[in-house]
Amino acid sequence: MASSIHNTAIVETGAKIGNSVRIGPYCEVGPEVEIGDGAVLEAHAVVTGRTKLGSNTRIYPFASVGHRPQDLKYAGEPSELIIGEGTIIREHATLNPGTAGGDMQTRVGANCMIMVGSHVAHDCRIGDHVILVNNATLGGHVVVGDHVIVGGMSAIHQFVRIGAHAMVGGMTGVENDVIPYGSVMGNRAYLSGLNIVGLKRRGFSRDEIHQLRNAYRLLFAVEGTMQERLADVSELFDDSAVVMEIVDFINSDSTRAVCQPKSSPNG
Repeated sequence: MASSIHNTAIVETGAKIGNSVRIGPYCEVGPEVEIGDGAVLEAHAVVTGRTKLGSNTRIYPFASVGHRPQDLKYAGEPSELIIGEGTIIREHATLNPGTAGGDMQTRVGANCMIMVGSHVAHDCRIGDHVILVNNATLGGHVVVGDHVIVGGMSAIHQFVRIGAHAMVGGMTGVENDVIPYGSVMGNRAYLSGLNIVGLKRRGFSRDEIHQLRNAYRLLFAVEGTMQERLADVSELFDDSAVVMEIVDFINSDSTRAVCQPKSSPNG
């Protein structure tokens, strides 16, 4: 089907518009933008830069997508912003492209919800089915796994990694990595346990949850070093994919430490 572009919208020459796209009043679309089939830009949305919107994305009024990164080192390099299919970007959200200091690309996965006033900085990598609640802020180079929820008014420090299925509580400041399936909260985030509610909602089995509970208690016990505890968990749970995902995450290279429990774990 043909696309619908309101007569007050500005779509610059060179922009690639897919089928059945709807661009509302007073929108602006830059010359290097690519918009996939079925996407909707509500009134006053702005998409610019080398931005690619997947099919069936939806951008709400006053969102700013693809403008110059908030990085003083950025020198106009031809970096990109790629947004997966079905992702929703709500009012006043801001998403920036990558920089030469990263991989020249910011990427948001499919079926995400970027809520009102949220910010995705340069060179971030966001997985699928991620929710950034109102005014959540991601610093540059942040990596967010699939099915993560970042609570409202939370701030994630540059270069932090958040593992898949993790939960960041509202008004939390996260300066260290968050393990997959973990739940963190606090002015300076501490690990408050596992995201049990999220695991149940997403269909993880009782056995998988039981394995995660036991591994969590062992990983964050007071005895021994982290490396010793990692070795013990690897040996005891080597046949558990969910537990080994945590082990591999902790063993991966990172510039940040791993969030720890505030007190004895009760996962």
